[in-house]
Amino acid sequence: MHLASIRIKRLCVAAIMLCGALSLSAAGAATIEIAGMKVSESAEVAGAGLELNGSGVRYKGPFKVYLAALYLNKKVATPEAVYAASGPKRVVLTMLRDVESGELGRLFIRSIQDNTPRNDLLKVLPALPRMGEIFAEQKSLASGDSITIDWVPGAGTVISAKGKVLGQPSKDPEFFNAMLAIWIGKAPVDWALKDALLGVQPRDLQASRPGVQRR
Repeated sequence: MHLASIRIKRLCVAAIMLCGALSLSAAGAATIEIAGMKVSESAEVAGAGLELNGSGVRYKGPFKVYLAALYLNKKVATPEAVYAASGPKRVVLTMLRDVESGELGRLFIRSIQDNTPRNDLLKVLPALPRMGEIFAEQKSLASGDSITIDWVPGAGTVISAKGKVLGQPSKDPEFFNAMLAIWIGKAPVDWALKDALLGVQPRDLQASRPGVQRR
């Protein structure tokens, strides 16, 4: 009985310690607030811990469309360094207004075509129609809904919406980089958002934008 009692006490202590560790872990998940939304300063993809590289709002005219956050294994400040970063990567888009997801998918495809070098574009073209279908199947995204785009080494690009994985992973790394280029490529959808994701000082937008702001 004495030994059984000791074992029970040890199990209780271990359970209490585990609960405490989990509570500390949850409490330690620091967040920042942008556009009234909380953005986690860390993420975990395929068991790897990532840190927030940058986050910002995508504007279309005066309207806030979504909040974007980029997670990498270490902070970098150039598109080239983002593309070259090793290990898992994550982009999270949180809607700030109701959005027709099929239209969003079409804009993404157009931006990929605009930003991807010809040789790489030939590799990713087969995946684009399916990506458009995936977004169209969602019908709409409400304010607060999220899209997560993960690069998982060995698996590929995994796209999720509202917490549900959509379609099959695209294994080509060029496809994930093509998606990144939507926001950090040579003709990003929003220049200020590009700077925010790279964690750099906002540039003079009038001087840096070749022509009228896109989409």
